[in-house]
Amino acid sequence: MKKLLPVLLVLFGLVGGAGAGLLLHPKPAACLPPEADAAAAPDTDGEGSPADCVEMAQASADNNSSAPPSAAEYVRLERHFVIPVISPERVRALVVISLSIETDSGAADKVYAHEPKLRDAFLQVLFRHANSGGFDGAFTTGQAMADLRSGLRAASQNVLGALSRDVLVVDVVRQDI
Repeated sequence: MKKLLPVLLVLFGLVGGAGAGLLLHPKPAACLPPEADAAAAPDTDGEGSPADCVEMAQASADNNSSAPPSAAEYVRLERHFVIPVISPERVRALVVISLSIETDSGAADKVYAHEPKLRDAFLQVLFRHANSGGFDGAFTTGQAMADLRSGLRAASQNVLGALSRDVLVVDVVRQDI
């Protein structure tokens, strides 16, 4: 009897755990795509059969396969940007930033052809960010970096137009003096 008790406890635990898992398992969500309207929804209680879900997934894949997204290319600007952080009397710190531009595949030559104008536009944004205190304190917080990226993205799109998808901050370092 002493040897049978541990086996019974293990079996009872397994059966109880499996039963609790089945009872507490969340119901699957309807497998309708978000763009489907209510009129196209089947008359169910929110659960689609697996066959319905597979058919919908295949139909969605067929619709999306007609327009594949174009591949992105990341063009790294060769030279760093050095931005002084100035107090009223002196330069307090230097910030060094490396940037890349996300473009359509094959557009690197066009980006490099416009690099002098890009650098000028980026430096204007970076100096404005530094002068408004963007590189003071915890300058890598989410909001500060989002503001910086937004300004850089706008500047690159002013120079390159639709060729520029985004600007990526690759490296950023601040050296206090």
